[in-house]
Amino acid sequence: MKTYIKVSFSSEGARPSEVINRLRSLGFKPVIGEQDMVYEWGNGATPDDAIWFADKIHATLAGFNVLFEIETVSD
Repeated sequence: MKTYIKVSFSSEGARPSEVINRLRSLGFKPVIGEQDMVYEWGNGATPDDAIWFADKIHATLAGFNVLFEIETVSD
């Protein structure tokens, strides 16, 4: 599985570099294209893992005043 994230920044929120560093700390890697970053799961990840990870992303970005959209797909 892969989880993609797209982030919308606000001029009233955290700097983009801070947000990207936070997401990197979770294991995301920047990509070029429609999405901003990707997290590549190991073998055996489940939909419940993806839900847990979405909660972790939400907690990590709390207070940064950004909007984000995630999409998890099978390889």
